[in-house]
Order: sequence, then structure tokens, then C-alpha cells
Amino acid sequence: MKLALFDDNRLGVVTAEDRIVDVTDALPGPHDPDPVTAGWWRGLCRDFATLSGALRAAAETGRPRPLTDVALRAPVLGTSKVVAAAMNYGEHVSEMHEVQERTLGRVEAWMMDFDVFLKAPSSIVGPGATITLPPDAVAAGHEVHHESELVVVIGSGGKDIPVEKAMDAVLGFTAGLDITVRSAADRSRRKSYDGFSPLGPWLVTADEIGDGSDLDIRLTCGGTVRQEVNTRDMITPVPAIVAYASSMMTLLPGDVLFTGAPPGVGPIAPGERLEMTISRIGSMSVTIA
Repeated sequence: MKLALFDDNRLGVVTAEDRIVDVTDALPGPHDPDPVTAGWWRGLCRDFATLSGALRAAAETGRPRPLTDVALRAPVLGTSKVVAAAMNYGEHVSEMHEVQERTLGRVEAWMMDFDVFLKAPSSIVGPGATITLPPDAVAAGHEVHHESELVVVIGSGGKDIPVEKAMDAVLGFTAGLDITVRSAADRSRRKSYDGFSPLGPWLVTADEIGDGSDLDIRLTCGGTVRQEVNTRDMITPVPAIVAYASSMMTLLPGDVLFTGAPPGVGPIAPGERLEMTISRIGSMSVTIA
């Protein structure tokens, strides 16, 4: 099922005909559009298995609308944290040696190993967003890079989740850009500016995607391919990322987990339009200002 948030954070199901059906009224409680108090979304993430039947029925009987008639929002709401994996594609590890030599004048060896870190939830924006380069980074002459990634949205979540049970804790997947300032600052700081976590265009539930291990990721700018990879090339696959992250922190319903940057990261500049596609999920674009 493709779940989308649109307009005033209404819940929609996207159909195969590029249509969307508003299924908000099939939710068991009142709809609250405020991201600060919208506990219904986290409840949906946690209880999707029991709510999916009613949502499917509402999608089948509701009135489809063209996607062009609605404004898609980020397919998460009120998330407690954004967890991100670092150094999860071998070719990206290799290219980061050159990137760090150019932007830092040295290679930080500790940053070449797989790990996870946190980004600010306030960095999340939806498809079609305009991302403004941070004035302080621009003034300092720092490069700001794109990183296109498969993103996991946590369902039931948990703590110390075994690898073999990890996908039971996942609601689904979406596409995301981990926008990054290249500087000597802390990783979380460089990746947490407002707008630095575009997500979209919607969420596809795990029953349609599996464990995310065979998806094509592609990022273009002005028709030029900048990143292209299959998720089978991940060093640490999705179930292992979920298990590892949960060994340090409780993963709560609605949490977001970036799975790592593929090779091909590079600078972005005002006026550019980035278009990202993940097979079996969909496409989104953002504009740089």
C-alpha cells in the first residue's frame, strides 16, 4: 500500500493510476493535522496491521483524485528522531577519501566505518520543497552535498530488536535526500539544517517492498545522472541497520532511518533541481535556493 500525507496532513492511499483516495475518515480516532500533536500518525505506524483492512476498503470505495490536484507532504508526521547510517556503500567509502582531502585537507579515519548518527526531525520537508543553502556554510566557502538514500519508516519499533525480527518492526520505505555540509563540524550539526531531510513522495509498506534489498536508486540534476546504485550493494542491509540502531536507542513508531549514501555525492548550487527515483517507490524533486 502506498500511504501519502497531503494538503492539511490528510491521509491518502495512492493507486496504480496515479490517483489518490482520501482515507482519513477510516482512522479509528479524530484527525489532527498539527504535527506537534498528531499522535494518530504514530498510532497508525504502530497499529498498521490491524488498521490496514479498513484503509484498503476505504481506498476501494472512495473517490479517486488526480495526484496533481493535491499537495503532497513528507510521508511522516511528528517523528521522534531521524537516525542515519554512515558509510554503507563501498564505493562511497572510497570517494569520501577524496572528498575529505578536498574539503578538510585530511581524511578522518574514524568516519570511514559504518555507524549511525542522529539528524534533527525539524530538517524534514516534503517533495517539491525548496532547500535554502545555509548562509553560514556559504559564507565559509563550504560545499553542500546531495546524498540520495532509501529511507525506512519504523512501525511497531522496539529495543534490542533481533536481525531476524527487524522487518516486523518496520512499516515501510520512502525516498530521502540527506543534505550535508562538508566541514569539520559534528556530523549531526552539518546535516540538521532546516530542509536537509526531504522525504517522499509517499511511503510504500514493507509487504510490497520486502526488506529493501533490491531497489534501484537514481538521482539526476538537469538530466545528468549523479547517483545510480542498487540497494543490494549496501554493506549493512536494512534488517541489520534496524537491529544495530535499536541496540543503542528504542526505535519508536514513526521514527525515520536513512540507510546510507550511495556513491556519487557532490555539491549542489542555487537554481539546481534534483530529481530522485527509487524503483517500486516513486520519484520526487527538490529545488536548491
